[in-house]
Amino acid sequence: MQKQRTQHGAGSPLAGWLRDPAAHAVLALGITQIIAWGTTLYALGVLGKPIAADTGWSQTLVFGGLTVGLLVSGAVSTFVGRLLDRHGGRATMSIGSVVMAAGLVLLSLVTDPYTYLAAWAVLGIAMRLSLYDSAFAALVQVAPSRGRRAISYLTLFGGFASSIFWPIGHALNGAVGWRQTLLIFAAANILICLPLHWFGLARREAALQVAPSQAGDQPAAPAEAPLEGTARTIAMALFSLIVAASAFVFGALAVHLVPILEATGMAASAAVLLASLKGVAQVVGRVWDLTLARKWHPIDVGRVSVACIPLSFIVLMLGGADFRAALAFTLLFGVANGLVTIMRGAVPLALFGPVGYGAVLGVLATPYLLLAAIAPAVFALVVERYGYGAGEAIMLGAGLLSLASMEVMALWYRRRKRSTP
Repeated sequence: MQKQRTQHGAGSPLAGWLRDPAAHAVLALGITQIIAWGTTLYALGVLGKPIAADTGWSQTLVFGGLTVGLLVSGAVSTFVGRLLDRHGGRATMSIGSVVMAAGLVLLSLVTDPYTYLAAWAVLGIAMRLSLYDSAFAALVQVAPSRGRRAISYLTLFGGFASSIFWPIGHALNGAVGWRQTLLIFAAANILICLPLHWFGLARREAALQVAPSQAGDQPAAPAEAPLEGTARTIAMALFSLIVAASAFVFGALAVHLVPILEATGMAASAAVLLASLKGVAQVVGRVWDLTLARKWHPIDVGRVSVACIPLSFIVLMLGGADFRAALAFTLLFGVANGLVTIMRGAVPLALFGPVGYGAVLGVLATPYLLLAAIAPAVFALVVERYGYGAGEAIMLGAGLLSLASMEVMALWYRRRKRSTP
């Protein structure tokens, strides 16, 4: 009997999982990321038109609320990063759930455009407290020795946010209206996300005590010393340029992916169906990172992810009105989107280390959020005046800039590594 207890108790994989703070954190944050993304950034995907129809406001104003939110997120990013380092992910993300719920309640009560935009400003603060950049920092605090793997696993959850919440939001809006739907979203953040943040991030792994069974999660080579001084400044500048240029592309296509596909001559229903494959491609890219590329250096994963951005637009622009080209574009773009999310967390961890990681992400997220906020409006203006060909050319240019910056950083980093004892 004692032997049987040993086999099925402390030594079993289930028992190991139950004791693992990283596993608890990934599961808790995985659920909260689905809810947080689904009730904020993706909410207007199904509620935007009902809000505009009910209030009589233009869709430009309604979707402009999200732009305000992202601009505010960028403005407070550095402060929130320092807050994460000072007070920890547990307290910071728990506060984020409360602020998120308050912003959604305020949004459900708006009667004029000014209050509407103010509600999105509150949600902008909440998004920075609750979404990926904060979650990545919280994971590294829980499990600094397995930060990259934990980040990759977490993004698998987030990839399902739109697939889950678009149908939920559509069904709730049809049943109770958009205002009550937002109140239900607020309740989800308080009743589900708040306790998961508080209890799921309560424990941290013991320093320098990694079980042999977890060895597969470790890098193939010993961890490198964090960059310091001038080298740190150069790496921060280059990586900021990489993520900022990619953010311009991802921000624009978060709104304009379906219209771009329609511009190839595709029917609206077919364009929507094809665009939905982007989420599948995101997950495929992230699974690749967890399996075939799990021992790659994060910079090498980043090179692949960023290279897929211009490649996708080259395929689209050369393919013309061809379904196969549109399909290849969507899949390549989805893979890029999925991998760049991981890159944003994994590369800074590899270059700068876990100490002060929250502040580093706060600085790096500022240009990303700001450019993601203005990109949809800039793209729409270009398309309105010069057509989709010009818009796609600008997206290709931004992708090439991101790729060139990544290649420069990779070359610089490897030369420095060879010349440094």
